[in-house]
Amino acid sequence: MSKYTRAAPFRLLVLADPQLEGDSSLPNPKDSFLKRLAGYREAITSADTWEDILLAILGSLRDMLLVDLPRSLRATRKRIDLFGNDFYLAHIYRSLHWWSKPTHVTVLGDLIGSQWVTDGEFKRRAWRYWNRVFRGGVRVDDDITITGSEDVHGRDVKVVEDLPLDMQGGDGTTGSTGPWERRIINVAGNHDVGYAGDISDVRMERFDKAFGRANWDIRFEYRASTRDNPATTREGIHSASADTPISTPADPVRVPLSSTTTPSIHVIVLNSLLLDTPALHPSIQQHTYKFINDVIQRRSKPVEDRSSFTLLLTHLPLHKSEGICIDAPYFRFYDQDDPKPPQEHEPRYKAGGLREQNHLSQHASHSGILQGLFGMSGSPNVPAGGMGRNGLVLTGHDHVGCDVLHFVNRSVTPADDPEGAMSPGWSWDATRYARSRSSPSSLSSPLPADTPNIREVTLRSMMGAYGGNAGFLSLWFDSDPSVQEWRYEISTCRFGVQHMWWATHIIAIVTAVLSVVSATLGVWGWMFGEVAAGSNAKGVKGEALGHKSADLAKRTQDAKTRTTNQGRRDGPREDLKRNANDK
Repeated sequence: MSKYTRAAPFRLLVLADPQLEGDSSLPNPKDSFLKRLAGYREAITSADTWEDILLAILGSLRDMLLVDLPRSLRATRKRIDLFGNDFYLAHIYRSLHWWSKPTHVTVLGDLIGSQWVTDGEFKRRAWRYWNRVFRGGVRVDDDITITGSEDVHGRDVKVVEDLPLDMQGGDGTTGSTGPWERRIINVAGNHDVGYAGDISDVRMERFDKAFGRANWDIRFEYRASTRDNPATTREGIHSASADTPISTPADPVRVPLSSTTTPSIHVIVLNSLLLDTPALHPSIQQHTYKFINDVIQRRSKPVEDRSSFTLLLTHLPLHKSEGICIDAPYFRFYDQDDPKPPQEHEPRYKAGGLREQNHLSQHASHSGILQGLFGMSGSPNVPAGGMGRNGLVLTGHDHVGCDVLHFVNRSVTPADDPEGAMSPGWSWDATRYARSRSSPSSLSSPLPADTPNIREVTLRSMMGAYGGNAGFLSLWFDSDPSVQEWRYEISTCRFGVQHMWWATHIIAIVTAVLSVVSATLGVWGWMFGEVAAGSNAKGVKGEALGHKSADLAKRTQDAKTRTTNQGRRDGPREDLKRNANDK
């Protein structure tokens, strides 16, 4: 008889920045070894004199040995590396998916390694993504991501699904949690579609077709008849651990959880690459702005509703001061128009367009995300006293990773705040999230209980050079009458560098080859050993028969000899006997 488990009902496997490389990391096809040989042949055969022929031969040999062969070997090594890297990343996904049994999976952008690849190369990398790295995973259907369609702006279109519940049998095995465990929630990264200054309709269309829409949201409702056990250890749980530098949050103006209220998780997938300006196509950027407004105005629960949890999945990290994370705030812009636009196509970028950024701008981070999507504010006169929605932000882009707490800093004065006229007495701030008292943090003391704050986890890359990282997010609803809100715990692990994967598989291949060779030699020796043994046995038997024949012949000859000698001795006696009778 099955029963509902106490495992977290929402378990998200989080991956980031696989960055599948391809032809852009290989030599130009025009410089392939065979084509270079053909060029040398043409140079030699087209020479007019013997002196020119000799010079062409010597020059060709020199270039082939010093340039072409090393480049060809490097290209071969790179092709093998690309092939193996796909399966290294696949090993991470397959092993962690089997071990952690997630209900949902997300990849936080930079699925491929370059936004400048051709459409053909993009399709090849997309094929590798789905058929090698995330084999068994599927794209989220368009009917689920309908809220990201341009046609739904301003309409009351919502996508709501029940959160699947784990069912555990008597043998302790956990059954399937539904189709979401195989769906991959893909987030658009700068290496997939570019930055705002070079994002085009073509890039967005090919990303949408291969990996799913870049903007969409969905709400999962939790309809378990028995809520999660409130008697949960508080160590490692956000905003409840005594070791964190944040005191237990104050209870904001709370909407009591009635019998008709269903706890839910609001997952928002956002293309943050189009939040800052200048953009190449303002119309594409406007679509992202409209999407955010629709989410805020039409599909978000009231800020006071603690039965709802907002989970934002996006690529670019939020703004933070230099020194908090490895990447400092950085913006770069194009200094000229595209000098060589593709034939019969518009320029790929224009002067002044946004070319690169490490973080979102302060305005996009604070007004668009913290204040807009999460409803946080330093003013106590706004809904929920400015505490904002219960939630979490997951980002990628920064390959090293970072764990940050964004909060309202009320210790500043209007003169200290550049925007003091707009927000007197407070400003947005951020610090490293401290898991314990010994963890680094710029805070000298815990935040006051009434300080609005939200955590942002920037996941370290899953690339082998960074250790093959993954994150595990667990969400459960604490039904204690004094709590009645979602709790979460997030942890990360490092799977290991790619060299370990290569070494393991090379050793396995060498062992398999040696085993096959050893077995082949063993069978070969056994077969020919039997033949040799049979031949030796026949030789010994023949030799024994020969000896027996020789002995028999010798005995026969000896018998004949003895008979002859006996006859010679008996002859005179017979003669004497006959003579005696005659007398």
